[in-house]
Amino acid sequence: MTDQRAAQQSALAGNLQAVTRIEGKGEPKIGIDEFMSVAERFGFGPETLAGIRDVVSREPLDTGPFLANYYANLSQTKVQAFQELACETFGVRHAIGVSSGTGALHAAFVAAGVGPGTEVICPAIGFFATAAAVVMANGVPVFCDVDASLSMDPAKIVPLITDRTVAIAPTCVMGSVPDMDPIMAVARQHGLKVVEDCAQSCGGRYRGRYVGTIGDIGCFSISAYKIVGGGEGGLLLTDDERLWDRANCLAEGGGLWRPERFAPPRYDGELFCGTNYRMSELEAAVDVVQLGKMPAVVDRFRRVKRAITERLQTYRQVVPQKLNDADGEVGYALRFFPESIELGERLLEDLRARNVGASMRGHGGRPDWHIYHSMFPITLRTGATAASCSFNCAEYRRHAGERTYERGQCPVADDLFDRMISIGLNQWYTETDCANVAAAIDQTLAIHCTPDAGAPGWR
Repeated sequence: MTDQRAAQQSALAGNLQAVTRIEGKGEPKIGIDEFMSVAERFGFGPETLAGIRDVVSREPLDTGPFLANYYANLSQTKVQAFQELACETFGVRHAIGVSSGTGALHAAFVAAGVGPGTEVICPAIGFFATAAAVVMANGVPVFCDVDASLSMDPAKIVPLITDRTVAIAPTCVMGSVPDMDPIMAVARQHGLKVVEDCAQSCGGRYRGRYVGTIGDIGCFSISAYKIVGGGEGGLLLTDDERLWDRANCLAEGGGLWRPERFAPPRYDGELFCGTNYRMSELEAAVDVVQLGKMPAVVDRFRRVKRAITERLQTYRQVVPQKLNDADGEVGYALRFFPESIELGERLLEDLRARNVGASMRGHGGRPDWHIYHSMFPITLRTGATAASCSFNCAEYRRHAGERTYERGQCPVADDLFDRMISIGLNQWYTETDCANVAAAIDQTLAIHCTPDAGAPGWR
């Protein structure tokens, strides 16, 4: 090597060393102020907050945390821990943590093959999100009437099945569980997928199995309003790897979960355009703790309800809610049906006078998106635009005409939803509390109703 060439290489090496030496040092993108904002949201007072800031300020944060499920410098992210715990808890192969229960339902229906020209059978009672997610998947919801459990009546499913039906969506209603065996029998006989909406009964069981693990896909709302959750989140469960792939494709931007995320499809039909329903790390950090508490929470609710119902007499003029699995329901509410709304109004007045929190819709109740005829975004068949698919889809109109939704199509749901009396229960009731609540209910019923040992029981 010539002296000139050696000098050039030496100069180049020096230059490279110079440009890789970074002197600037910034502050963490996410640091102490963001941590304190979370602490404030927990409701700590000023003195406690000052103490927290003093303690955490002593810890060097370097570049700060990265609060997303991907690219985090961790052996396991909180989302991954939440999903792993969900698989262990429910005994399933696959779990996806998402941003909401509605997002879980949307992903599930797309995974199940819902699209233009298809129908999904939904219960007439249950939150609007179930049917709305069908519409978001460009399908059309068909409402099935309920029985005295307030869940989908299995005997009324078959007449609703057409060559457009691709799925059935049984929904857990306010802590109870659907009658899953006959529902599954109908689905298998007709080659339909079953998407369980378990948003209101996380931890409920049907004949020894967790709801959400009986059908093809189970969906949960993991939120502050539900048994498990601290903010807004959702969970999807399945044992079917292809359904898991398809649900992930919708929820994870079209394939971002894959080992090589930007690679071509590994098999025909693997990839399609999706959206982002990803669960955040902050939400997962709370929800993984919440899910661990779920069995104990559900056990407390069951104990409380059992302690109350065991003390109640039976009466001729009231019928308790039918329980498809009395030991498996979550049991955070006690429901019964007086023989008339007028009787219900008298019972309601006396229950409240005895400091028992009770409610009934009654005559002329306000619109409620838990009953099919009041779900206006569905019943009005309005899309985001005049040409939006689902109801306005040419494929659907050609085969099914124009579907309408009016009160009267599901008469049992119409009747029971209006005259149902619901009494909320507290998981922290003591035995004395349970005895007092039961006595207040019994005293009220005894005034207005006829005791009858042969009347329907409370369990």
